Amino acid sequence: MTAETFEFQVEASRLLQMMVHSIYSNKDVFLRELVSNASDALDKLRIEALRDDTLDVDVSDLHIEIEADQDARTLTIRDNGIGMSRDDVVGLIGTIAKSGTAEFVQQLKEAQSSGNADAAEGLIGQFGVGFYSAFMVADEVTLLTRRAGEATGTRWTSTGEGTYTIETVDDAPQGTSVVLRLKPVDNDNRLFDYTSPWKIKEIVKRYSDFITWPIRLITAKTGEEKDGDGAEDGETPETINSRQALWARPRNEVSDEEYHELYKHISHDWTDPLETIRIHAEGTFEYQALLFLPAQPPREMFSSGRRGVQLYVKRVLIMEDCEELVPPYLRFVKGVVDAQDLSLNISREILQQDRHIQMMRRRLAKKVLATIKEMRVKRPEKYTAFWREFGPVVKEGLLNDFENRDAILAACSFATTHDAEKPTTLREYVERMKEGQEHILYLTGPSRSAVENSPHMEAYRDKGLEVLVLTDPVDELWVDAVPDFQGKKLRSIAKGEAELGTEDEEEKERAEAERERQRQEYADLLAWLGERLGDKVKEVRLSSRLTTSPACVVSDADDVTPGLRNMLRAMGQEMPESKRILEINPDHPLIVGLRKAHAADASDPEPAAMAEIVHGMALLAEGGRLDDPARFTKLLAERLERTL
Repeated sequence: MTAETFEFQVEASRLLQMMVHSIYSNKDVFLRELVSNASDALDKLRIEALRDDTLDVDVSDLHIEIEADQDARTLTIRDNGIGMSRDDVVGLIGTIAKSGTAEFVQQLKEAQSSGNADAAEGLIGQFGVGFYSAFMVADEVTLLTRRAGEATGTRWTSTGEGTYTIETVDDAPQGTSVVLRLKPVDNDNRLFDYTSPWKIKEIVKRYSDFITWPIRLITAKTGEEKDGDGAEDGETPETINSRQALWARPRNEVSDEEYHELYKHISHDWTDPLETIRIHAEGTFEYQALLFLPAQPPREMFSSGRRGVQLYVKRVLIMEDCEELVPPYLRFVKGVVDAQDLSLNISREILQQDRHIQMMRRRLAKKVLATIKEMRVKRPEKYTAFWREFGPVVKEGLLNDFENRDAILAACSFATTHDAEKPTTLREYVERMKEGQEHILYLTGPSRSAVENSPHMEAYRDKGLEVLVLTDPVDELWVDAVPDFQGKKLRSIAKGEAELGTEDEEEKERAEAERERQRQEYADLLAWLGERLGDKVKEVRLSSRLTTSPACVVSDADDVTPGLRNMLRAMGQEMPESKRILEINPDHPLIVGLRKAHAADASDPEPAAMAEIVHGMALLAEGGRLDDPARFTKLLAERLERTL
C-alpha cells in the first residue's frame, strides 16, 4: 500500500525539538527507552497469550535484539512481543502529531524560561513519549510493527522535523522493530558511535542488565571483514544482559557471594558489606528492595557526590542515585529498589513526589533501623564496627525524622560512665537509674577524656550517678531536639543547678542546712565577685556539683552551650553572646583563702587578681577559650613568682 505522508503541526514540531534537545541530560538513555518499550511488549504478549487461548503465537523464545551495522550507520532494536496495530501507531507513536499542542508548548517554554523547574516537570510529565528520545541520536527513525493475531503490519517513518509517513505492510513480522539511521559521531556534543559493540554493551549493562528477557546483540561485520560474497554469516548474536535480578530471586537461591558482588558493582566499594537487607512488598503497590549496610563510609557521605539507592522500574534502571528513597541520615545505604509502577516524568530522570515514593521511603527507613537494632542485639561485633563509622550520621535523624524518632533511639548506643568499654542504650540507662533520679544525665564535650575530667562531673561521680558521655558534634544538636525518653527528660549536668537527687529526707535536710550556712558565710564574697566579674559572668553562686575543683562555669537551663554556639558559628550562623554562671566550691582551699583575703582587706589588689584567675581556670577546665590569654598568663605568673 502506498505510504501516506502527514505534516506535523507547527507547534507539534516545536514541541518535538524541545523534547529532543532540552529534556534528556544524557543521550545514552535513548537505548534504555527503546529497550524498555520492547520489554513491555514482551510482557504484554506473555500475559495476552495466557488470557486468550485463541491467540496463535509462539512464546517459547521471547527476546530483544539489538543489531548494529557500522557500514550503514544503523541501529535496530527489535522484539517479538505484542506489536501494534495501525490504530495503536497513530494513537501512541503519532500522539505528538495531534493538533492542539500550542498551549502546551507555550506553557512549557514559560516554565523553563522562568526557571520554575517544578512547573516544567509537571508539564512534561503529561506525555510518555520516551520513544522520541531516539531523535537525539538519529537523523531518521523507522518503526515496523505487527500486532499479534493480525495479518498486516504498519511502517512509521520520520526525520523528526516536518513530516512523517505511515503505510500498511503485508509481510511484517510479529512484534516491533525500530531502525535508527544514526547521526555522525560527534564527541563534543556527546554523540558517540552507537554502532560500537562496547558502547551498546555499556549502556545495556548500566540501564537494562536485569531485564527478564534476553537482550541479544547482533553485530554485522564491516565491509572489509565480510566474506568475499558479502554473506551475512558474519553476524554473531550475543546475549549481553545478565538477567540476574538478585532481589527477585528467593533467598535460598542466592549465595552471600552473589549479594556481595552486586554490592561491589553498585557501590564501587571493594570490601564486603556488613549486612544485607531484603524487602518484598505486595498488595496494591508492589516493589522489591535489596539494600546493603557498608563496612566503611562511602567517600561521598559528607560531600555532594553520589548518594542514595538505585531505582528500577520493572528491572529498568531509572535513577542511579535516588535520594528521594532514603532520608539524608541513611545516605550511606546502598542498594536497589525495583517498583512495578511509578509516576515518572517524560525523561524518567526526576521522580514526581507522590504517595508511592513517600510510602517506600518510610518502609525502607523503618527496615534499615530495625536491622541496625537487630544487629546491636544479635551481632554486637558487627554493630560495634557499624556504629563506630555511621553512628554520628544515624543520630542526625533525631533532628528531623519525628516519625521514626523512637526507632532511631532504639538503634542508638551511647558511651557512658557506667562502663567505659561498653556503650549503653537509653532503655538500659533508664533501667539502671537510681531511686530518686528524675532525669537522663549527659555531658557533651570534644572527647571522652575531656568529659570525664570535667569539673561538672565531680559530684555525679562521687554519688555514683551514671552520665552519658556525648562527644560527636551532632550530640550538641539532638539532645535539645529529643524532649524525653520513656517520660525521662534529658538534662545536661553543665546546665542549671545540679540535681543530684539521691539523698533521703534526713540527708536532704542536713545538706540544705549546710548550704544555707555557707551562703551566709560567703554572701559578701559572692556579691563582690559578681560585681568584680560582672562583665564576664551573669551570676556567681556556690556550687553543689564540685568536690575537688575550685570553680566551674555553667549555663542556664535554656541557654545555648559553648559547643553548640561554636558549631553554629562554624556553619555561618551568628549567635549572640550570653553570659554564663560562675560556681565556686566553698570547701576548696583556694576559695577559702580568697574569702579570707577579701574579708581582711577588700581594697587589696591581690583578691581582685585572684578572682580573674579563678574565672580563667574555670573556663580552661571545661575546654573553653579566654578573652585575654596574655593577661591571664601575666596574672598567673605573678602569683606563682610570689609563691617561690
